[in-house]
Amino acid sequence: MKTMNYYLLRAVFALALSLVLVIWPETAGEYLVITIGLMFLIPGLLLLIGYFVFKPKEGVTRRFPIESLGSTFLGLLLLINPGGFADILMFILGFTLMVGGIQQIASLIAARRWMQVPFGFYIVPVLIVVAGVVSLFDPTGARSTVFIIIGVTGILYALSELFNWFKFSRHRPKTVKKAEIEDAQIIEE
Repeated sequence: MKTMNYYLLRAVFALALSLVLVIWPETAGEYLVITIGLMFLIPGLLLLIGYFVFKPKEGVTRRFPIESLGSTFLGLLLLINPGGFADILMFILGFTLMVGGIQQIASLIAARRWMQVPFGFYIVPVLIVVAGVVSLFDPTGARSTVFIIIGVTGILYALSELFNWFKFSRHRPKTVKKAEIEDAQIIEE
């Protein structure tokens, strides 16, 4: 049950992110970079502040949180120049689409162990991989067009992931749990 929740969570997150890319393609890249910058800046600052504010217990030595300093600087850099990093984000999103499509193909191949998977189910994941590869070749050419393509492809990925989750999770074989042995006794002969 736990792994099925990860499939559902991944699909819902991909759907939300893809809708943002389709609805606001011109500003989506910069806002995503700003969000990522905040995700680096805030924890880095909190850990640095904690290092200087809280004194260690007597006899305990601690080292300077160099990772927090690096996280803070990277967050500031992303916040100062989001447009430049949006181009890098295009490579990351294209690569993510490629990996997501490959993962979905692998999941469909794994589902063939317990049920027959029609050929049509492989079409969308293959298109997702192709869109990821295409977006890797010209990420800076027309950023908003690429964001729309990635967004539409991401919506297709999310919807097909949700459909596959609903369709195939019912047929997944149940794992047999080992019986718990309580009050085991050793019999001496």
